[in-house]
Amino acid sequence: MLKFNFFNIPTKDEWIFSLKTFIGAMVAFYLAQRIGLPRPFWALLSAYVTVQTFAGATKSKALYRIIGSAIGGMGIVLLLPLFFNYALLAALALGLWYGFWIFVALHDRSPRTYAFLLGGYTIGIVAMPSMSDASQITLPIFFDMAVNRVQEIGVGVTCGALAHELIFPSQAGNVVIMRLDQALKDTAQIIRNIIDYKREFTDQRPNLNKLSGTITELRLLTTHVPFEADNHRWVHNILGSMQDRLAALVPVLSAIDDRVRYLSKTPEGVPQELRDILDTISAWIAKGDETNYTEAVRIRRQIDEAIPVITAASNWNEMLSANFTNELYYLVDISEDCFGLRRQMNAGILGKEPDAESRKSKVSTISLMVDKRKAWASAFAAFSCVTLTTLMWIVSGWNAMWAAPMMGGMYCLFFSAVDTPVPLLKWQFWMTAASAVPAGLYLLWLFPSAHSFEMAMMLFFPMAIYFGTYLQSPFKSLTSIPFFFTTMATLTMFDQGSANMTAFINVQISQCIGILFAIIFMGICRSISIHSFIRGIVKGIWQDISDLATATTIPSPVTMAVKMVDGISLIAPRLAIAQKDHEAIRSGTLQSAVNILLDLRVSTNLTRLLRAQSHMDFTGDSPFKSLVDKLAHYYGVAKEVPDTEFKSFLPEIDKALNAAATLPANNQQNIAVCALTGLRCDLFPTASPYIPLTATTNPANTVDTKC
Repeated sequence: MLKFNFFNIPTKDEWIFSLKTFIGAMVAFYLAQRIGLPRPFWALLSAYVTVQTFAGATKSKALYRIIGSAIGGMGIVLLLPLFFNYALLAALALGLWYGFWIFVALHDRSPRTYAFLLGGYTIGIVAMPSMSDASQITLPIFFDMAVNRVQEIGVGVTCGALAHELIFPSQAGNVVIMRLDQALKDTAQIIRNIIDYKREFTDQRPNLNKLSGTITELRLLTTHVPFEADNHRWVHNILGSMQDRLAALVPVLSAIDDRVRYLSKTPEGVPQELRDILDTISAWIAKGDETNYTEAVRIRRQIDEAIPVITAASNWNEMLSANFTNELYYLVDISEDCFGLRRQMNAGILGKEPDAESRKSKVSTISLMVDKRKAWASAFAAFSCVTLTTLMWIVSGWNAMWAAPMMGGMYCLFFSAVDTPVPLLKWQFWMTAASAVPAGLYLLWLFPSAHSFEMAMMLFFPMAIYFGTYLQSPFKSLTSIPFFFTTMATLTMFDQGSANMTAFINVQISQCIGILFAIIFMGICRSISIHSFIRGIVKGIWQDISDLATATTIPSPVTMAVKMVDGISLIAPRLAIAQKDHEAIRSGTLQSAVNILLDLRVSTNLTRLLRAQSHMDFTGDSPFKSLVDKLAHYYGVAKEVPDTEFKSFLPEIDKALNAAATLPANNQQNIAVCALTGLRCDLFPTASPYIPLTATTNPANTVDTKC
């Protein structure tokens, strides 16, 4: 159960934030009354619902709320008139509506998902209170209801967004740039540590999981930057491109770390030629965005001179050298891109439109990792909860029961993305029950005595100002929203003309019933352990690797890296918790998650191989087809293949390596050889070295080596 102290003293920033929100809400309340909208409390409530820490985030949420309200309005107009007179069909239709939008929302992990959530539960919070008395419902009422609610919500979110934009605005752009610079600084240090061939090597690997989490956090925060009022909005695409490059660095750094470890442990150590390259890269990385283009060109030429030409007679050491230098080439390319993008950001922040802004591409947040099992389970929970409570409402004939499907469906939507929603839902239940006291005081005693807007504002001021300070912090808002917002939402009973003790008590009981059903169905459908969640994400990553073999368009390594790194960012914090379960570790339950960086390297090398293959001309089938198909099957069945089948991949890789080595020496041949070498090291790190098929050496007589 969550615990939170409501008597903590708010900070100065929290008081200012609350005051801005209060001003926006009161202006919205006043305008809604002056315009003559039927339910002005909706405008007041909407102004509070959309507030965020940053002004740009408030504007983006306001936009998504209007879009979501419009979607919900269309549902009211199109859905309810068709099924209003058919109880069972109406219940099923409402349940399907909630389930559909929760499923859609969980497939987009950006702030845009708020629009889908609103589209789902708007039909409940808008239509269900008016449907409590069926004798008063006519078909035109549904249209008027939808239009009026969208107008009231539009007034509320607009006033709320303007208040945060005009009064001491807090900008997300500055925070994004600050965190990005820290991420770049941390990444530069990681790079220098990895390529330091003089370091003491231990079993402890570089913490690339932390970098993955930082990248995903920045990516989601950056979605608010286009809504900023300052010059940061001009560099939105550049910010996205920068995060893509950082994501692409993760598999490259993981591979380089493996190669440096291997070379450092050989009797000869890291060759002097490669030492010089690593020292040069380390000094170059330390300069950051103060470097210039000529330095990167000089490093590339130095790497070019070290890259061996691969032929059919090339041995394993030459292929490893080609792979290592190829990864260093990627490292330099990506790092140079990051430095250049950072300089372009500086130009954009100063008010100059970057020359390359229109050409900068970025991977969409739609491409992020999605847990489809969670989406289906949450959708079914919402469908079941809304359908059953709606049927209970219709069959019982209890008018106030409308609040049960409304609250049950809404809370299923709100907490659908949470791993374990039941503890949070229980907190919502108790806070909703506790809110009956202040809600009753305001509804039945204080507001009936307010005969002017000024008096109503004075009555609302103490509670709104204090609890508004809790909305700036995500944790505080999560714990205080059910108490504060339920109190405010109850005041809409004034708009309905039902502000009496009987109606109030019935609605309060009905709300609690709805939350109880949400707890029950979310508990049944979403009662999965952290281990199950981790396995679900890992299997999703494996399936994406398997799908590469049949993809009509091979994604770029950057696109694959972005999605996989996002998956790692989801796994890492949960893995830290799950690893406390020593029994799970001993049973190997979490081993696949611990080694997920290896799968990331496999996906990168497989993508490079397939893209190189697409630029080659073969008289028959590609010599890599058999290997690609076997790897696709291996990951498609979640690696559940016999050991003999897995071991058969090694001769397939060697066969493909020999075929690639015999191709004419060019850039695509080099990429294919390096990708196959990487696959061999990733999947068989302790295997005997590759032997060219032209050689007469017996592979059985070779000593074991480690990539």
